[in-house]
Parts: sequence; C-alpha cells; structure tokens
Amino acid sequence: MAVTATPGSGGPSVDARLDQETTRWLRWDKNPLTWESVKRLLEEDNKEELQKCFGARMEFGTAGLRAMMGAGISRMNDLTIIQTTQGLCRYLEKQFSDLKQRGVVISFDARAHTASGGSSRRFARLAATAFISQGIPVYLFSDITPTPFVPYTVSHLKLCAGIMITASHNPKQDNGYKVYWDNGAQIISPHDKGIAQAIEENLEPWPQAWEDSIINDSPLLHDPSASINKDYFEDLKKYCFHRHVNRETQVKFVHTSVHGVAHHFVQSAFKAFDFAPPVAVPEQKDPDPEFPTVTHPNPEEGEKALALSFALADKTKAKIILANDPDADRLAVAEKQDSGDWKVFSGNELGALLGWWLFTCWKEKNQDPSALKDTYMLSSTVSSRILQAIALKEGFHFEETLTGFKWMGNRAKQLMEQGKNVLFAFEEAIGYMCCPFVLDKDGVSAAVISAELASFLATKNLSLSQQLNAIYVEYGYHVTKGTYFICHDQGNVKKLFENLRNYDGKNNYPKTCGRFEISGIRDLTTGYDDSQPDKKAVLPTKESSQMITFTFANGGVATIRTSGTEPKIKYYSELCAPPGNSDPEQLKKELNELFSAIKEHFLQPEKYNMKPKEG
Repeated sequence: MAVTATPGSGGPSVDARLDQETTRWLRWDKNPLTWESVKRLLEEDNKEELQKCFGARMEFGTAGLRAMMGAGISRMNDLTIIQTTQGLCRYLEKQFSDLKQRGVVISFDARAHTASGGSSRRFARLAATAFISQGIPVYLFSDITPTPFVPYTVSHLKLCAGIMITASHNPKQDNGYKVYWDNGAQIISPHDKGIAQAIEENLEPWPQAWEDSIINDSPLLHDPSASINKDYFEDLKKYCFHRHVNRETQVKFVHTSVHGVAHHFVQSAFKAFDFAPPVAVPEQKDPDPEFPTVTHPNPEEGEKALALSFALADKTKAKIILANDPDADRLAVAEKQDSGDWKVFSGNELGALLGWWLFTCWKEKNQDPSALKDTYMLSSTVSSRILQAIALKEGFHFEETLTGFKWMGNRAKQLMEQGKNVLFAFEEAIGYMCCPFVLDKDGVSAAVISAELASFLATKNLSLSQQLNAIYVEYGYHVTKGTYFICHDQGNVKKLFENLRNYDGKNNYPKTCGRFEISGIRDLTTGYDDSQPDKKAVLPTKESSQMITFTFANGGVATIRTSGTEPKIKYYSELCAPPGNSDPEQLKKELNELFSAIKEHFLQPEKYNMKPKEG
C-alpha cells in the first residue's frame, strides 16, 4: 500500500500508536533528510522499520541518552535533541531559581552521520538554541573537546548543568547526550526520572527551536574554549611531581586518539608537564567520524585497536603507548616487554599503578600521619580490590561504589564537601579520575600522569610491569579476568538472571559453581545481600538493571551484570591473596578454572543465544 505523506498527514495501516507518533513526527520535524526517510517508510508501509524507529522513545537514564543516529523517537536526531533539551531546560528551571544568571555548558565530540544529517556539533547548537530561546546563558565550546572538559567547566564556572554530545567509544552510527549536575558530576536518580518526565511534557518544538541562527549574535552565548583550555592545564600542572625527570627522560611515547578528539589536548598536557610531545599515530590523530582504521573505536578492545600504535612504536623505538578513546575520557596503556612483546595493561592493572603512584606522590608531600584519616580512594564494585588492600596497609580510606563514574563522581563530591581529600578513583573499564578537579574519568590527565610515572620508574631502571609486580608483592596479588557476551534478546537476558535467582527451586541462589563453593551472594537488582545481618544490600539497588555478585570460599569474587549503554552482559572475576603468601601462576590457574565454571554453569551462552566478545 503506497501513500503520499505530507507534513501533518497520517500514515498508512500501521497501528494507532505508530500512526500517532509518525503523524506528529511529520508535523514537527524540519530536518529534510529524516523527514523524507519517515515519509518514504510510510509510503512503503515498512512496518518493521517504522517499529524500530518509533516503537519506543529513547530512555533517558543516568547515562543520559545513547542510541543510533537516524529518524524516529528511538534514535538520536535533530528533533529528539530538541525535545530532550526542552525537557531538561524546564526541569532545570524548577530546580534552580538562578538558572538565568548561572547558565549551562555544552560541548561535543566529532561524530557525524551523513544519512540523517546529524552530528555532535549540530546537536550541540540545537541544544544551545533551546536554552538561549528561554533567556538562559549558554557556554558553548566552539570546537570539539574531551568529555571531561564539560564537568570541569560546570565546577570551574559554577554553572547549573553541563551537556556533552558524545557516544564515547560506541560504534560510529551511535551518538549520545550526557548530563552533568551543578556539583560537576553526572546526574543520578532522581534527576534522571525528573528529566525523563519533563521531556514527555515538552515534546512539541518551541517556536524558535529550529532557528539555531538566533544564537550566533546572542549576548547569552559565550565561548569558554580559550579560558577553559588555559585554566584546565594550569590546574593540571599541580599534579606534576617530577618536572625535572620529565624534561630529561629518555622514555619515548606514542599516542593515539583513535580518530577522536584527544590529540591537541594530550599534546598540551605533555607541554604542561615539560615533556617532549608524544609521537602521534598519523592515521588516527585527526577526528574522523568513520573511524576507518579500527573495527571498534575502543582502546579497551586491546591489541586490535592498537595495531597501528604498535607498528609506529616499534619503528620509533618507543616503549610506552598511550591510547585514548574517541571522547578522551578513557585511557589504555601498553608497554614493550623485554621479550619484544607488547603488554596492554588491563583497567585494573593501570588502576593499581596509578593508585600506588598518586598515593606515593601525595605521601612525599604530606608527612603528617594524621592526614591519612581524611584521605580517600574509590573504585567501582566490579573493579579490582587492589586499592582496598593498599588502603588497609597504608592507613587511608577506601570506598566502593556502584558501577559507573556517576557514582564515584557524586561520592567524591560529598567527601570533598566534608573536607576530605579524594586522591584517586577508577573503574576497570579503563576510566581514571587522577585529579579531583574533574569529577569524572579523564583520559587526558591520566595519559600525562601515566607518562610521568613511567619516566620516574625509568630513573630506577624499573618498567611499569615490574612496578605492578612489586605492588602485588607488597599488597597481595590481585588477579582479574573479565569479558562480555553480546545479547540483543532482552527476554533471554531476563531468563538468565531469573535462573540464577531460582537455581535450586524458587528464590534459591546457587550454592556451588562446578567444584567452587559459594560463600556469599549480593543481588543489586533485588537488594539482597546475605553477608548483611538484615540480608539487605548496602549499595543502592536498581530494578531496571541486572547485577549479581558471587563470593567464593577460595577468596574469588565474580560479578555478572548488564551494560547500561550496550547490548552486553558483562562478567568480571578476581582472586586475591594476602601479601607474601601466594604463587601468582597458581592463582591465575585457579581463576581461569573459576572463570570457565561460571561460563559453563551460570552464563550458558549457547542456551541464551549470546555471542562472545570478538577475538
């Protein structure tokens, strides 16, 4: 059945709700590319594709939005950006009586999508238009920035909120909308629910919503690029502890931006620390939304994403590779080993090194033991417990939070408001907060601080790998292993977790996994924790995301959880041993056996139709 759709017309024989959504879309959308694509789907009566585009609105959660770019309410596009920003604007007006004095900051990465005409830059301009049309000042960066520059600007200029248009390391067709609160940390509940409700109440574009030219000469538009660039790197200099070592180091560094935003900012960070600039991977240093040299633009994927870096480092005799993800909030590090092989450090291993380094540098400046009682480090509950082991021995405080920097950032802010000193926070997904002037992961500061650590160790004839081993010898070996499975069927995901909750009959969690005895279970979906006297979990719970942690009698810990931003089931495991009491090879063997047992008995990828991580 073919129809001719015009703005304001109904669709063909699609169900009533789809009909209503597409009718509104054609009335409101002024982007010719997305409007035409919806019109064409209606003419073709392509119900399957219409269902994908209009079946459900993108869910606004604590990570904001993240979805494919394209037409429809389930995708990132001009209209959904306008609707989202209108909702956020109305919510902020209710929360802040001084919103029109303080304003918001907006920035963007280099993503673009030719087919729908969407790009991070355009989305940022449309978001700025919504605020400025309501008389609210906007600090809009004139060019791409790393994600951490947005929370930095919120804190530095005392703004009400920040928006970063980015999909970080997601596939090239995706984009996202990340929101920071006035405390400089990512939003957490109840703001996500409040914003989501306000979006639903403000779907019709405001009169000037599409007229982004209104911002060009507006006195409410400010470009913070120059001042924030200057102030960020001035603040970063305070974390340079061995300037003389940096000036003279013989260690050579290769840096890759993986076609993202990091290049100029990491060069500036090296300059701030008095380093010679790192050698940039030429094919990857300039932003390119097609990410032509990598299958996945994610340095967490390890060797596949770093192939060009290895080749350049071998050619230039560089020993260390620093790799940022496309929005420069994450960092991967690799080191040339004596064997000639490259070791890519896991997020947990680099977390151990950076935590040890920042504590060592802090301790040199703070000889008074009483300062320890107000000093903290944080990591997420799925990350290695190595910081906890260091804290126990050295006398500072360690806290774990839920997964994600939104939790660590908000907790760090609370502690700082109580006069505490937060030295470091990290999560295993290669995210590090080395400088608490950014309450989020920051790949720019982490890159240059890692370079200073490597340079300092070189003066002692030590490699990063040797120092990591020394940390394990002193504080106890912490061996970790993690992976993920891809599962697009939410029904199967639910079945997998319900099976774990009803393993030996209703409401009975498993007592063993193969030969491994389970000594404790915490379920942060339901709030159950059998290690607590009242059986209630201490960490916050969330019914809409799945997460179960098993503790084993052999000292192992394993967590299975769903990802908040991708169709993945993530799986983490760790085995810890006290200092001086372990054979690392035996620990690794034991962990591998445990890892395999969980896959076989609990995850059962064949049963639940899950694909393993590639490679």
